[in-house]
Amino acid sequence: MAFSLKQKLKLLEEIKKIAQKASESIMDIYKESFEIQIKNDGSPLTKADENAHHVIKGILSNIDPQLPLLSEESLAEEFKERRNWKSYWLVDPLDGTKEFVSRNGEFTVNIALIEDTRATLGVVIAPAMQIEYSGITGLGAWRREKDGKTCEIKVSQPHNPCIRVLGSRSHSNAGLENYLATLGNHKLKKMGSSLKICRIAEGEADLYPRFSPTSEWDTAASQAILESAGGSMIDLDGQPIRYNTKNGLLNPHFLAFGDPEKNWLKSALSD
Repeated sequence: MAFSLKQKLKLLEEIKKIAQKASESIMDIYKESFEIQIKNDGSPLTKADENAHHVIKGILSNIDPQLPLLSEESLAEEFKERRNWKSYWLVDPLDGTKEFVSRNGEFTVNIALIEDTRATLGVVIAPAMQIEYSGITGLGAWRREKDGKTCEIKVSQPHNPCIRVLGSRSHSNAGLENYLATLGNHKLKKMGSSLKICRIAEGEADLYPRFSPTSEWDTAASQAILESAGGSMIDLDGQPIRYNTKNGLLNPHFLAFGDPEKNWLKSALSD
């Protein structure tokens, strides 16, 4: 099923409300003490992850019962069914659980609509910061403040010779260090969750190189926002990141950036 732009505008408002309800469920736990479990992959899990998943899944199923949902907290059997899906919701109920546990505020709720392997609609809310990002490819991208003020956002084409680079708080490796060494004049700032891609979408940063694992639900919503704001997210072959195209759910290494005129791959491939 493909949605028209008019339908997506209506959907966007509903998804914002769902993401807000999930955010409220997360903050209810964030304010209190909570237990931390460790999943098989070594990542943390809290009651906030699970509560947000159930909030999102429950409401989305009422909006369109025929549209499947894939979440980080989905059951294993749901993963196996996804290869036949043309359109579906791709959700990370709580992206940046490590940031949630450390209470630095850099965690997000992410909901994306995937159509024919492409993220075409995205909502990202940072509950502790009370900031909302949203975007629809072909229409634009927006940021809403906690006071309700909303403005359209766009990527920047930097005139400052110092490139503003964002990196993960939790993941760094030799590949990233090698890339940065060839990048030239730059300033690196570390940040958690999908906020990094949203910062590029609003013109507050130029580049996010990722040379360590991410899953598809980590990036879909923010990629939709970035592309809606004029940016791009590509793998190291120069191809746009797409979804539900392979057996696994890991993304390839990628570059997320704002300025489409600069050859960001040149440094990545020079190693």
